[in-house]
Amino acid sequence: MSDNIKEFSVAYHPINKSNVFIRGDLLTGQVILELEKQCRIDSLCVTFKGKAEVLWYENNNLVLSYHNKEKFFSIKQFPIEDGKGNNVVEPGRHVYPFTFQVPAQHLPSSYCSSKGKIVYRLEAILSRSMRLDCKAKLPITFIHVCCLSASDTISNLSLSCQTPQHSVTDKKMKLFTSGTVTMDVNIPRSGFYQGEGIKVVAVIQNKSSRVIKPKYCLYGRYGFYAEGKTKIKTEDILKEVGEDIPPSASRTVTRIITIPPTGWISILNCNIIRTEYSLRVYLDVKFASDPKVEFPLLILPALQEPDGEHLPAT
Repeated sequence: MSDNIKEFSVAYHPINKSNVFIRGDLLTGQVILELEKQCRIDSLCVTFKGKAEVLWYENNNLVLSYHNKEKFFSIKQFPIEDGKGNNVVEPGRHVYPFTFQVPAQHLPSSYCSSKGKIVYRLEAILSRSMRLDCKAKLPITFIHVCCLSASDTISNLSLSCQTPQHSVTDKKMKLFTSGTVTMDVNIPRSGFYQGEGIKVVAVIQNKSSRVIKPKYCLYGRYGFYAEGKTKIKTEDILKEVGEDIPPSASRTVTRIITIPPTGWISILNCNIIRTEYSLRVYLDVKFASDPKVEFPLLILPALQEPDGEHLPAT
């Protein structure tokens, strides 16, 4: 710490066990300034801000970089107003409280990857004449609750999230395999919470000459947008395998695919970062292309803890 400043830091008070915030929450905290001797200060500013940023590199004989930013908000408070050096602070420990309200706009959830990030943070800046500013930063975890309020349960999902999904595929085998296979698959809705199980019911008719096996893949698709360019990345989150279905057999197969409790939330409301998720159900057929169906999913933050506090999320 510079010259006579012994400590300069910013802190906030968690409002739930998971230490996350949603729109409309109050964010309270304090800036701590500890001095070894009297000091003249121009100003002390605390800023609560949110932004998204993407950056990636491509090597097409030349190394090219693509960068973009989206600013959501920036709210400032001045515990010590600009006094042009006339603010005299005595030696010792000083605590400056602040309170911000998380904006009510539909902000995207906090996110971080190698190519992009969505960040919310507190930043305190201490300004003094003829000296470098002292800065202290602290990240805030925010999640966007897109379909529901903090008191909602699964039964209260919006109609768009409750819509059941159904798909059928019918494939005629060729080359080393003869006959046909049919798969009729249902899932109960399109929106699911982190940690929730997706009930997948598949009616499978194996009229082929081969043993077939149902398989399941939950995967994510991540888009980053900058300077007219798009970078797409896909990632398998989990895979599961069902029981064999012999030739000339029909089965109704039920499988529970559990979404991981942390780490994945749909982001559909950011202009430069987008995260989407899908469930693929397919039949593994040797020496033939695999019949498949896919369901887009909206993965929502797990909202309630046993004591009623909101959000055990990312």
